[in-house]
Amino acid sequence: MRKHWIDNLRWVTVLLVLLYHVVYFYNNKGVFGGIGGFGAYPDVPQYQDVVMYVLYPWFMPLLFLLAGISARYALEKHSARDWLKARTRKLLVPGTIGLFVFHWMVGYFNTVEATRQGVFDGVPAVGRYFIMAFSGTGPLWFIQVLWLLSLVLLLVRRIDGQERLHGASGKAFSVKYGLVWVILLGLFFWLGEKTLIMEPRPQSFDGLWNLYKPLFYLVPFLLGYFVFSHDAVQEKLSKAWIPLMVCAIVSGGILIGTTFGQDNTSPQYLGSPLNCLYGWLMCLAMMGWFKSKFDRTGAFAAYMTRSSYGIYIVHYLVIASLGYMMKIYTQLPPWSMYAILTVAVFTLSPLLYEVIRRIPLMRWCVLGENRKQS
Repeated sequence: MRKHWIDNLRWVTVLLVLLYHVVYFYNNKGVFGGIGGFGAYPDVPQYQDVVMYVLYPWFMPLLFLLAGISARYALEKHSARDWLKARTRKLLVPGTIGLFVFHWMVGYFNTVEATRQGVFDGVPAVGRYFIMAFSGTGPLWFIQVLWLLSLVLLLVRRIDGQERLHGASGKAFSVKYGLVWVILLGLFFWLGEKTLIMEPRPQSFDGLWNLYKPLFYLVPFLLGYFVFSHDAVQEKLSKAWIPLMVCAIVSGGILIGTTFGQDNTSPQYLGSPLNCLYGWLMCLAMMGWFKSKFDRTGAFAAYMTRSSYGIYIVHYLVIASLGYMMKIYTQLPPWSMYAILTVAVFTLSPLLYEVIRRIPLMRWCVLGENRKQS
């Protein structure tokens, strides 16, 4: 039977990503990908930025956890070759070809200020197009990393040909005190954050390494595949979701209360024990909560299950274009910009996705789909 709680948790998390990016676009720290806030950082904090502190420690690791679980189920039904072929079409095609077909428009808004300042003077039009395409990667880093991790998973499966590791994981974490060991897996979560470069060098690839965090995201992806794909482990989480959620909220409250105003995307912040504790507990609590309460589907849930990936792929163009134009060309108060951008990203992104999926070549290049879904 299909595990609807995984589908539901995935699309709900995608919607949280959309909300996060609305706040992120106007963040007050000048973090890459945003246009800047409305106060004089760090003297005037933006309290709406608390959304970033609440979501960033856990929502992307959670997506990799769910991807690892889903990979386990898919590889039980399909050969490794067929699975990788499907992953390549679904992930690598949009993450490469899609940059030049669609996401160069996001890159335009990411580079428009630099262009106005003359940074690209003398660069031919073709060169600017390539710059816009690569700078339009934005949220596509997720699917690029996920494709690379899929290759790593197939290598691990090749080494462990008898699936001993998966079987041993099921036995180890299904015992009476298995939940304690599941929580202690957060140590790997913390060690993964320690693979970041603490003092990234300017004008180097250090910043890209810290953005993509491949070794960190490998941890939840493999844990999803080997540990959390077991029914017994999922049952333990579903029975303990309330205490897990309480502990997560308490740790998150302490974290945010003591660090608000700091750069929550810095490697020092991400690698702190309290941030890792909060992020890991929230991942466990959300999985347990949805396994316990939301293992069902309906018309809207079924639509979001089919469409959330495509909505994720296209949503940042809505944010980058509308968010930029409101900030630069209007005198709207900040609260109205947030409100307009929030409504726009939750309405225009699905519409944009629906248009693209009806155009065969665009559908393949941007969404990685061979044929239109019903």
